[in-house]
Amino acid sequence: MSWLFTPPPIISLPIKDKEQRFPVRRVFCVGRNYADHVREMGHEPDVQPPIFFTKPIDAVVSVADGTAVIPFARATENLHYEVELVICLNAGGDDLTADQAVAAIYGYAVGLDLTRRDLQYQAQQKAQPWDMAKAFDQSAPIGSITPMPAKVLAQGAISLIQNNIIRQNGRLEDMIWSVVPIIQTLSRFVTLTAGDVIFTGTPNGVGAIAPGDHLVAAIDGLESVSLTIQ
Repeated sequence: MSWLFTPPPIISLPIKDKEQRFPVRRVFCVGRNYADHVREMGHEPDVQPPIFFTKPIDAVVSVADGTAVIPFARATENLHYEVELVICLNAGGDDLTADQAVAAIYGYAVGLDLTRRDLQYQAQQKAQPWDMAKAFDQSAPIGSITPMPAKVLAQGAISLIQNNIIRQNGRLEDMIWSVVPIIQTLSRFVTLTAGDVIFTGTPNGVGAIAPGDHLVAAIDGLESVSLTIQ
């Protein structure tokens, strides 16, 4: 077989204390999953099914050694940070039971869902899709995966520090939809497979990023992510 052009490289994530790497297949995200963040975005939290959106594989920034440098995003004057727990799967399937969802978990990582907030607001006001607000190049930095096979991570602090100031300071147990229901619900819409990663939403305190900013995203028990914006 010959290719019309060279296939893109496989995007992968480092795994803590292992030489192996985790090949990423798809990037799913959950919106409005912390009540305080829902309120700061101008909505009232209620018990509705999780809201899912996606990012392209090109959005992933593999944060080697816990640190990375990326450029300020194009086409925005209001780029925001959002620290999130990322679920990493090494199995999948359709319509998963709770036990099957747990068995599909390989581990977890710290991620940042970077958002062009001005484009998101514009799209929402016009009732248009907001793909370009979320699904752009280098909008999904992810740190090293901590293997926790078949373990549900349900507790722990989640935080983001911007230029030595704490901006986000929440708890995983404050998620409206926790790890297992997220996986189960998503598996009703798509066939999950090994290599899928799922961003699980952000606590309140999101805010703007400027060139030169230094961000540190952390979750108890996981490898932190240090990010500099050029």
